[in-house]
Amino acid sequence: MYFDYMMQKDNWKPDEVTSFLKLPVYTREGVYVGQVKNVFLEIDEKRVGSLLVTNTNPSLVEGSVDVAVPYRWVNAVGDIVILSNFPGKVSTKKDKSSEKTKKTQEADQKIDMIE
Repeated sequence: MYFDYMMQKDNWKPDEVTSFLKLPVYTREGVYVGQVKNVFLEIDEKRVGSLLVTNTNPSLVEGSVDVAVPYRWVNAVGDIVILSNFPGKVSTKKDKSSEKTKKTQEADQKIDMIE
């Protein structure tokens, strides 16, 4: 199975990484998480670092945003990806400084529009 080769550092083959793309991702309880959109590699170590999951389940991920799942959370890969670990709910952090910057930009835009 290609998964076994990917786990062994010396036998890693880049063309096998593409087999992850578009695979559905599930928790070990069988809850749909999303679909693999991209694979992040750690080139120096010749291993997969994380999977970017898109079309995420809104009951698990606030706003259905894309999330990067550490590869160490992957339990099995075949026709689907099964995670051994996934948080009960993923929420997006709101950074106060970014909100402040956004307000400043909005204020600047209002000033620019004054004629």
